[in-house]
Amino acid sequence: MAKPTRSRLVADKRKTTPPPRAGAAKTPKRRAAKPRAARRGLFYWLFWPFRILLRVIWALSWRGAFIVAALLVAATLYNYTRIPDLATLADGRARGSVTLRDRNDETFAWRGDNYGGLVMLDQVSPHLANAVVASEDKRFYSHFGVSPRGIAGAMRTNIRAGRSPFSGSGGSTITQQVAKLLCLGVDWDPRTGQSEADFEADCRRGSVWRKIKEIPYAMALELKFSKDEILAIYLNRAYLGAGARGFAAASQRYFGKSVAELTPPEAAMLSGLLPAPSYYAPTNNLERAQDRARTVLRLMRDQGLLNSAMFTQAMETPATLSPAAGQNTGGYFADWVMADGPDFLTNETTEDVIVRTTLDQDIQKAAEDALAYIFETKVREGSDAQAAIVVMSADGAVRAMVGGRDTRGGGQFNRAIQAVRQTGSSFKPFVYAAALDLGWTFDSRILDSQLAIQVPGSGTYSPSNYTNRFYGEVTLTEALSRSLNAATVRLSENVGRDIVRNVATQFGIASDLAAGPALALGVSESTLLEMTGAYAGILNGGTSVTPYGLTALTLRGERDPLLEQDSGLGERVIQEGAARQLVYMMSRVIEDGTGQRAKLPDGRPAAGKTGTTQAARDAWFIGFTGDFVAGVWMGNDDNTPLRGVTGGGLPADIWRETMVRVHAGRPIRPLPMIDPATIRPAPQPQVVQQPNPTPAPVDEPDLAERILLDVLGGIFRRN
Repeated sequence: MAKPTRSRLVADKRKTTPPPRAGAAKTPKRRAAKPRAARRGLFYWLFWPFRILLRVIWALSWRGAFIVAALLVAATLYNYTRIPDLATLADGRARGSVTLRDRNDETFAWRGDNYGGLVMLDQVSPHLANAVVASEDKRFYSHFGVSPRGIAGAMRTNIRAGRSPFSGSGGSTITQQVAKLLCLGVDWDPRTGQSEADFEADCRRGSVWRKIKEIPYAMALELKFSKDEILAIYLNRAYLGAGARGFAAASQRYFGKSVAELTPPEAAMLSGLLPAPSYYAPTNNLERAQDRARTVLRLMRDQGLLNSAMFTQAMETPATLSPAAGQNTGGYFADWVMADGPDFLTNETTEDVIVRTTLDQDIQKAAEDALAYIFETKVREGSDAQAAIVVMSADGAVRAMVGGRDTRGGGQFNRAIQAVRQTGSSFKPFVYAAALDLGWTFDSRILDSQLAIQVPGSGTYSPSNYTNRFYGEVTLTEALSRSLNAATVRLSENVGRDIVRNVATQFGIASDLAAGPALALGVSESTLLEMTGAYAGILNGGTSVTPYGLTALTLRGERDPLLEQDSGLGERVIQEGAARQLVYMMSRVIEDGTGQRAKLPDGRPAAGKTGTTQAARDAWFIGFTGDFVAGVWMGNDDNTPLRGVTGGGLPADIWRETMVRVHAGRPIRPLPMIDPATIRPAPQPQVVQQPNPTPAPVDEPDLAERILLDVLGGIFRRN
């Protein structure tokens, strides 16, 4: 058997490098490769930490941006679900408004937050929309609620002005301003104890955190509403000064016209109010408001929203106030009516209310002008003395009220209704009214001489006259016209203090009246409104009145009034015959008595009474013609004495100037008084007279005597 053959063992073929050719360069030997870290130089190691930091920042940035975007989307969607409908957002007032109209149905004052009703963009003047966009947010129709360019520009402006980037100009878009007006969806709650003004101020604070919160809310508004709807919310909700909420109310408040009828200068003026409504309000400073409007007009022209011809015309004919907005009278009267009406329909109303009043704006202006004239021409410069005036009709309808020398605006101390002062001799007519009603007559005689009255607990009371003289036996007419104190006190004691007090109270003096004999000389306190109303009862024939200013109160849009009043007449206090005699007696005060400076020109008859209190702390003149009753008080707010002033002096001058202006162009109307020439002398009531000048004590009536006097008064006085 043949042996198998073994294959030969042959070595693997190796690559061999061919020998170099003659003349060829030798290839250098390759060095062994170094490690990768060994190849990095010093530059790499110096900047290696920064590369790591950049990588970390990048990783955190895109992750943070993702988180911020997610939060922004979530916040935007959350706010979107909370935003109510447009009509709810447009009227954001916490209270309603009160529009006050005079006796001729002309508006003279506003209170509360006036709202003109929901108006959409197609219901307003296009000039208004253009003015607002031009002055507040020229990129309004191109951004999505927030303008980065606007914010950056505002930050740059703040830095250049030396402020911090987030102080001053905020670069807010109109959408962001709407977010502020809506207070980011939070409504004011009075239960928190924070006032509405403080709440709104807090909503408008430009802190960084509030700016951040505005962004998702503004974007939610952009998702919820169209651009025109957002602008409509802004036009309806913005506060524009003078109690006007929204441009519709402001258009009526300042120009007396619909918001659809606004001209370019008017639209520019209203738009110019947005940054600072009170500062730029034309009712405060018309020239400043017009300057601001010119700035807005230039912006409209530069942005192509106003052509050259309209711009020129608007610059040459600036907007002016309507007559109602331009007048500045009746503030004290408006405050009184607001305080006198029901709170839930006046100061605390949540409705829009129309209040019709008794105010006569011509008479109001006459009273204000008269007061200003006397203080300019007859009162020493620098005097702090104050004065008040009330003018009313015989039925108690108040036609004018001036509560002090400063007649601008409302909310001031009203001396006509809030200053409670001693009445002095202006109280005396009620003593004589009581006597006349009990049977005394204008020519009955009374003794004016020294007397002494024992007052338990106070000693002897002995009144003296202003002249420090006594005049003996005088008629009641003389005693009143010369304002004799002793005769008046003696008459009061004969009639009975309780009867005098009852007559004064029934005529409308609601203040507590003194119990002692000094009651007759007006030591009790009252207000000018009360006293003037009491004198109106004398003019109308002896019937009491309640002064009133409100004639009708109606909700806006309703036809039937909730409240109505057409007279302040009450119950009869004294007989008409007694009232007619008293009017005659008071006419002699002006003709030849202490009130001669109040005498009216052209023979117009008038009647009245002066009053000066102890140490001349208060001076009064109250009187009437056949048409109106007017009362004037003068004094110092700190109750210090006046210098050289009595009721027959400056107050009589003020009364005369007021009545001259009030009656200008009116026919002369006679006073409702007796003609003494046609009246027979009546039997004189017995008056205990003292045979010698030595004062004899007169005891204060005891209780039984007071009861008897009251009974006699009830018998003799007819209702």
